[in-house]
Amino acid sequence: MEKKNFNKNKLINYWTESADDDYETMLVMYKNEKYNWSLFVGHLIIEKLLKAYHVKVKNDYPPFVHNLLRLAEQSGLKLTEEQETEFANITAFNINARYDDFKMSFKEKCTKEFTDEWIKKIKLLRKWIKEQIKK
Repeated sequence: MEKKNFNKNKLINYWTESADDDYETMLVMYKNEKYNWSLFVGHLIIEKLLKAYHVKVKNDYPPFVHNLLRLAEQSGLKLTEEQETEFANITAFNINARYDDFKMSFKEKCTKEFTDEWIKKIKLLRKWIKEQIKK
């Protein structure tokens, strides 16, 4: 991708503002008991924040990937083992909510209790990544 119109701050703001919009969507989906879709959007939140972080530290456009572990790795973001596991699980929400062969089983898995647990984790990861972006 050509960098001649690259504006680092504008790009970081684009990804973080988009993630903030998605955060509101995740909460609405959750409130309306669309648990599988709320977790799908939760994945988008973390992905977009990781892309903002990538822009910050690499001074370049983020890669075209959805895998949260790969995004973190390509950005040089240091994760704990627990965060690695959480990123792997959240990445699966993207695939499971999107593709028909996985949709129904994922929807059944997304009970209120399961979703409550993962929404809390997504909120904590969101806060942590935003802190990394501000550093």
